Parts: sequence; C-alpha cells; structure tokens
Amino acid sequence: MNIASALQGLATFSWLVFVGIIILAVFRASRARPLKGAVSIIIILGVLSLILTTVSAGLVFLQADQYGIVISAIQPTGYRPEPLTPGLHWVVPFVENVKSYSIAKQTYTMATATGEGPVSGDDSIQARTKDGQQVYIDASVIYSIDPAKLVQLHITWQNRFEDNVVRPVTRSAIRDAVSQYGVEEIVSTKRADLEQTISEAISQGLSSNNLIMVDFLLRNIRFSDEYAAAVEQKQIAEQQALQAAFVVQQKKQEAEQARQVAQGQADAVVIAAQGEAQAIMLKAQAQAQANDILAKSLTSELLTYTYINKIAPNVQVMYLPSGTPLLLPAVNP
Repeated sequence: MNIASALQGLATFSWLVFVGIIILAVFRASRARPLKGAVSIIIILGVLSLILTTVSAGLVFLQADQYGIVISAIQPTGYRPEPLTPGLHWVVPFVENVKSYSIAKQTYTMATATGEGPVSGDDSIQARTKDGQQVYIDASVIYSIDPAKLVQLHITWQNRFEDNVVRPVTRSAIRDAVSQYGVEEIVSTKRADLEQTISEAISQGLSSNNLIMVDFLLRNIRFSDEYAAAVEQKQIAEQQALQAAFVVQQKKQEAEQARQVAQGQADAVVIAAQGEAQAIMLKAQAQAQANDILAKSLTSELLTYTYINKIAPNVQVMYLPSGTPLLLPAVNP
C-alpha cells in the first residue's frame, strides 16, 4: 500500500470517528447526560479529517507501469501539458485529478476459437485473396501506449483506443495485405512477406494514433470448406501421380535389370563357344602335327617288319609277291 492510499484510508477512518462522536454526543444529550469535552473533540476530529482528506486528495502515486494525465480546472486547456511519470506526485486537491494509463505491453487477439480474444464467438478476419479465394485469419497484435504522446492519446481517444484504433487498424491492414497475394502464395512461399506487409501497415496505423506496435502474430490461415476440399483432392491426385511415377520407375529398373542379366547370359554363352572352338582348333592342330610326325617316321622296311610281327608266330607258309624283299629273323642252329 502506498502513502496516498494509506492517507485516504486514514482520512476515511477519521470521518467515521467524527460522525460517531457526533451521534454519541447527541444521544447522551438527549438523555440529559452530556459528553464532556464533546465540542472540542468534534472540532479536533473535524479539522483532522479535513486535513487528511485534503492531503490524500492531493497525493497521487503511480505504479512502475503507469503514467497519469492531470485533469485540471485551473489550466486553460483543462489539463496539464505533461503526463505524470511513475512515483509519488502532488496535485491541487479538489481542483485537479489524475487519470492513469498503463504503458505495459497489451495483446489484442482476433481468433476463431471462443474465449481467445475480447470478442466472444468467431472473431477471425475474413479476407479475399488476389485470385478471389475467401480466407479466415487468426491474428494477435502486441502493442503499448507511447508515453511521450499520452496527452494527445487521452484527448483523442481516452480509454477507447483498443476498440476504435487497435481493432480496426489491424483488421484493415490484414485485408489490404491479403488482397495483394494469391491463395497458394500466402500458405507457402509468400507467407513471411504477407506477415511483414501486415506488420508494417499496423505499425504505421498505430503510430499515427499515438500507440506503439511491439509485434504482430499471424497465428493461422483457414480456407473455406469448398477450397479446403479442393486442396485435399489436389493433394490426393498429386500423391497418386507420384505413386504411379514410382511404379513406372520401378518397372524400368526391373526391365533394365532383366536386360543386364540376359546380356550377361548371352556374353557367357559366346565366351563358352569361343573357348570350345579354340580348344577344338588346338586339338586339331596337335593331331595334325602328330600325324605329320608319324607319317615322316613310317618307312617301307618299318612297315614290313611290323607286318611280319603281327602275323607271326602262327603262320607256317607264307606266299610273297615276286620281288618282295624277305625279312626273316635269324634262326640259331
């Protein structure tokens, strides 16, 4: 509790005591038992209550996040030109009073879900894209009062700035920005650009009305049921096309694999045939060389000798053509 509030409480208590003493003095006087020193006590309590009330009315304490506008009956304009800063201040009692404003950050939300913002029910922003699609946007804007411009804000809007400035400026900026983009852009490649465009427009709109935009949050983008169904069908078709392309690619790979296997088998047959032909040729060459050597080694004497050895020893009489040389083994006597 600050000193100004304490003095106000003390002044209220002193007035209660003052009234209580008056009632007690009247009651005892009606019973012919007057309260001794009642008049002095009443006067002292009255003066003390008046002093406490006057002092408490002149003291104003502002919290760390508060600034105050002094409404003054002695100022030509009706107010002091400079706002009061946080802390304890003195104003002229009963002639001046203070209207306090919080300069802390505040959030204003407009969303589909009930209870997320100050407006009950669906408070999302309806906007139409460049290509004519209806979208619904959930957004929050974080802002604060500009302390240096508090007096002008009070004169222009007083405490109506949230409904009359923050809300309409934000909704207008969102609608204007969305109309510059296509529906596919704002949900993919251009979403960051859209958010930046909205943020700049809101900042400019609030600044011209003595407020400061701290941040803008583009929370969600929702489509109409018809467009959402169309997007879903498109995604399904794209998935099916990708699946079909995958199957085609798989078949191509299988065909290429089969072709390579067949080519390998054909190459193996050719290599085997070439090897067999080469083996036959080498064998034929070896046989030819053997025959040639054999032919050169066969003389008439060798053939006769071999012939006689084949028919001996069972032959007893043998007729030979005339002129044929006779080769007989030598017989020892």
